[in-house]
Amino acid sequence: MLEFFPFKKNIPFMSWGKVTTAISLLTFLFAIWALWDKGLNLGVDFTGGTVMEVRTSQPADLPAIRTVLEKTGLIEVSVQTFGTSHDVLIRLPNKGDSNAAETSNRVMAALTATNPGLELKRVDFVGPQVGKELYDNGALALLVVAFGIMAYLAIRFEWRFAVAGMLANMHDIVIILGVFAFFQWEFTLTVLAGVLAILGYSVNESVVVFDRIRENIRKMRGATIPDIIDDAITRTMSRTIITHGSTQIMVLSMLFFGGEALHNFALALTIGIMFGIYSSVLVASPLLLMFGVKREHFIKPVEKKEEAVV
Repeated sequence: MLEFFPFKKNIPFMSWGKVTTAISLLTFLFAIWALWDKGLNLGVDFTGGTVMEVRTSQPADLPAIRTVLEKTGLIEVSVQTFGTSHDVLIRLPNKGDSNAAETSNRVMAALTATNPGLELKRVDFVGPQVGKELYDNGALALLVVAFGIMAYLAIRFEWRFAVAGMLANMHDIVIILGVFAFFQWEFTLTVLAGVLAILGYSVNESVVVFDRIRENIRKMRGATIPDIIDDAITRTMSRTIITHGSTQIMVLSMLFFGGEALHNFALALTIGIMFGIYSSVLVASPLLLMFGVKREHFIKPVEKKEEAVV
């Protein structure tokens, strides 16, 4: 196999297992606290509200548009470019008894006063009931994907590998949600799509490492389990750097140049990719040692045949 980043000696990852597991546990507990104390800042997709798309004659000045809307009393408003610098997407949560028509007229009256060439392209209203259904369906999708991955790992590997892989996967998802909760970044359907993508992306790295560990157990007869795991991770490091590096470059391009419409989606992927590498190497593998994986779980001892007595 061609390796662009060859490693001549095995990196002793398992000697740091206790430290990395402690760091992971603290990070995981911090994410749980953030979700419990602050909660997710759900977007209009989940809470309900009004979504407007307007077009400006000049490149949109987003801070100025936000300032105009805030002066009219619309504080919790999301303003971002949509497609081009002339197209602006405005999201407003449900407030009081005002309906979509009243809200859109209020917004257009405020904006056209300072931007005469403003054109209203569309107005969509997401009701509270629809938002709740989207939230419930999103949570259900997350659970279905998680159980599907768990079933795949259980069929593909011995149960210790399956449990370790699933715990590492859940570690990534909880941390992504925790970071979004702590910084109160808006959690929308596009962010949920990023979280679901990370579920599949993260487990792929774990499967690659687990396959190499299982292969090494059969090949490296005289080595200890920690040495076998270190060799497996080291031998896959070149692939990990190339795969995750190229993916991260693409995601970062979306993060910095994709506009606000893709910003939180790319942010979720960026966090997930970084922690996906960490969890596959420094969470899932130490968990195997904690679960007591042994060579005997994969290689059955040779039974000695009794010699016939003459």
